[in-house]
Amino acid sequence: MLRIFGIRLYSDRGKLDAHVKWFGGGVINILLKQKIISFARKSLPDKINTLQNLVCGLKGVLYYRRVFASFGKGSLLFKPMLLSNPQFMHIGSNVVIRSGVRLEAVMIDPKNPPELRIGNNVNIEQDVHIVFLGKVHIADNVSITARCSLLGGSHPFFDIHDPVKIGYRLSGAKSVIEIGEGSFLGIGTVVAPNVKIGKHVVVGSNSVVKKNLPDYSVAEGDPATVGLKYDFDKGAWATLAKR
Repeated sequence: MLRIFGIRLYSDRGKLDAHVKWFGGGVINILLKQKIISFARKSLPDKINTLQNLVCGLKGVLYYRRVFASFGKGSLLFKPMLLSNPQFMHIGSNVVIRSGVRLEAVMIDPKNPPELRIGNNVNIEQDVHIVFLGKVHIADNVSITARCSLLGGSHPFFDIHDPVKIGYRLSGAKSVIEIGEGSFLGIGTVVAPNVKIGKHVVVGSNSVVKKNLPDYSVAEGDPATVGLKYDFDKGAWATLAKR
C-alpha cells in the first residue's frame, strides 16, 4: 500500500509500478513517434544534415571524449582537416565546429604546454585555422565564422644564417590569445598572438587584429581599429573619431 502524508493513494504497489512504467513508456513512445514523423516530413538535404549531426554526436561520445582533455555534452565536431594533440584541448558544452577546421597544438616547451579552452555554446564555422604554441581561450557564446585564423605562435625570421627554413622555425610558447564572451569574428578575420578581444566585440570581415580590442566595440581593417563603442551612459553606440 502506498501512502503519502498518511493518505492511502494505491492499494497495490505492484500495480502502481506497472502503471508508472506503462505511463513512462507511453510518453517515450509518443515523443519517439513525433520525432520520426518530424524527420519523415523533412526535405532530403535536411534529413542528411540530421543524420550527419547524429553521427557527429555519437563520435563525440564514443571517441572525442576519450582523446580531448575534455569534450562537453552536446558538442559536435564535424570532419576536421587536421586534429593534432587534442589532449591539450578543452571543448565546452553545445559547441559546434564545422568541417575543414585545423586544430593543432604544438609543444615546444614542456614547462609551458599549449592549451586551447573553448567555452559553452560556441560556433566555429568552416575552414577555421587555430594553431597554437601557447594559450588560446575562447569564452562562452562566441561566434567564429568561416576561414578565420587564430595564430598562437610565430615563425622567427631575423637570423638569416639559420639553416632551418622559416616555416619550420617556431616561437610563442608563452603567447596568449583571449576572445571574450559573446564576441563575433567576421569571415576571414586573423587574430595575431598576444591579443585580447573583449566581451561583445564585433570584428569585421577580413580584418587583422594585432592589438587588444575593448569590451562592447566594433572594429575592422588591417590593422583592426575600433570604429564604434557602446556608451552605457547614453544607452547607444557611439562613433569614435578617426585618428
